[in-house]
Amino acid sequence: MVGRMTSQLSTHSRARLRVVTSDGRESEAGAHGLAESLARADELLEQVCERLADQWRARSPEAADLLPADFPQLLHGWLLPATGKRLRPVMCHWGWAAARGAARRQHDDVIAMCAALELVHLFALVHDDVMDRSDSRRGRATTHVEAARAHVEAGGLGDPTLFGDSIAILYGDLALNEAWDLAAGCAPSLRRAWSDMLRELVQGQLLDITGAAARRRDLERARRVARLKSGAYTVQRPLHIGALAAGAEPDVLEALDVFGRHLGEAFALRDDVLGVWGDPDRTGKPVGDDLLSGKPTVLLAEAREVLPRDVAERHLGEHGVVTAETVPLLQRLMLEAGVLDRTERRIAHEVELASEALDGANLDPGAVAELRRLAHTIAWRDS
Repeated sequence: MVGRMTSQLSTHSRARLRVVTSDGRESEAGAHGLAESLARADELLEQVCERLADQWRARSPEAADLLPADFPQLLHGWLLPATGKRLRPVMCHWGWAAARGAARRQHDDVIAMCAALELVHLFALVHDDVMDRSDSRRGRATTHVEAARAHVEAGGLGDPTLFGDSIAILYGDLALNEAWDLAAGCAPSLRRAWSDMLRELVQGQLLDITGAAARRRDLERARRVARLKSGAYTVQRPLHIGALAAGAEPDVLEALDVFGRHLGEAFALRDDVLGVWGDPDRTGKPVGDDLLSGKPTVLLAEAREVLPRDVAERHLGEHGVVTAETVPLLQRLMLEAGVLDRTERRIAHEVELASEALDGANLDPGAVAELRRLAHTIAWRDS
């Protein structure tokens, strides 16, 4: 599935998308196709990196010590050429297209938001890796691990772990600042939605960390955390921002918000599944990390309900501990207890609800078709 998704999205990024409605008219989605949106967002990110590099050199002709590359180069290396699924800018574009966006000035705001979403995603990943103590991301060492390694290799003074964490935090802060710089020039309604998205992201991450420490396993709390820290900022908010840029009416915003909420939940659930049973070669992350860290995921909440009481208490209870040695056992027990099956049914139900939300709304038909296709691709991805 993910191979098809990557192929489809990369095809969109190479050629302008043209959507034709049943009566032969070119859809509004084709007026500013996904290819154009992504290409223009990349151009804007290139400008951001170039401007940042110039400012960096002007303030100090010498690069930062110990690091293999200074921040402007690191930022450019991560963002360009664009890789990954790019779901957030893709969703922002289709929110615009679904709401029949047409004005060039409005589309400029969409482009700025698409680029800003890529930057804020980088910020979130880098900081999340520090908080989770993750060693790898997309098949390579995480930022804090790479920086700590550079410290050791150079014989640096002080604690290499603290050095690595400090570098990663600063790097993420810079990405967030550049994202805010892009968002600042957009319409007030978009800036308000942007602020709400970041507040949700921070609150979700806070609940995730504190819930893990408190060994929270209640289902509703787990679903709330997933919506706030993953689904909202990946699907629902980018869609909403794109539609706002198009000047969408309240009924259009409501339909896309409901679609985004349900698809965002499906996205977060698939993340949970991949965190427990995914293929590290596909996900780029070690499997079982969520179990080891005790994250308050929907999967663990489900497992607490269906596993035998003694097993649940031993591994997931108030004093339960999961170790690297017990991860395979817990994976097998959860599978045998039907946790995966229950989650797959929940994902399918959320996708169905998302699709139903688009019925009858005054949305661009070509964009609706694309949103439905993306819903299935996102929900059943393998990375």
